[in-house]
Amino acid sequence: MHTDVLDVDTTRQRTVDLTDEVRSFCAGRGDGLCNVFVPHATAGVAILETGAGSDSDLVDTLERLLPRDDRYRHSHGSPGHGADHVLPAIVSPSVTVPVQDGKPLLGTWQSVVLVDLNRDNPHRSVRLSFVDG
Repeated sequence: MHTDVLDVDTTRQRTVDLTDEVRSFCAGRGDGLCNVFVPHATAGVAILETGAGSDSDLVDTLERLLPRDDRYRHSHGSPGHGADHVLPAIVSPSVTVPVQDGKPLLGTWQSVVLVDLNRDNPHRSVRLSFVDG
């Protein structure tokens, strides 16, 4: 197994496209599986179309589903921070992408995206792991 860790800053954006980093990590590795994992209790990873508004639509939808108010039992941090701890139940903390000849087999419009609504901690680690097939 091969692994690498990316450091990602989400200060300016709630979604960060990781597709280029995933492609670079997989290049030259042959056939296998690439797992993208965010080891944080308040972030997730998704596969979706970016650049056409879907990434903004995802953030808007999550913010409607997880309003920032005082309804959460997990109540430390900024107002509504409990919503951040529910996010990984909706947006998984990992995705696995099949890889052939060192190329992730993503669809034409698919991108691998870090999703982070947490305003209290914008510094994220993303672990890329490759398992030979």
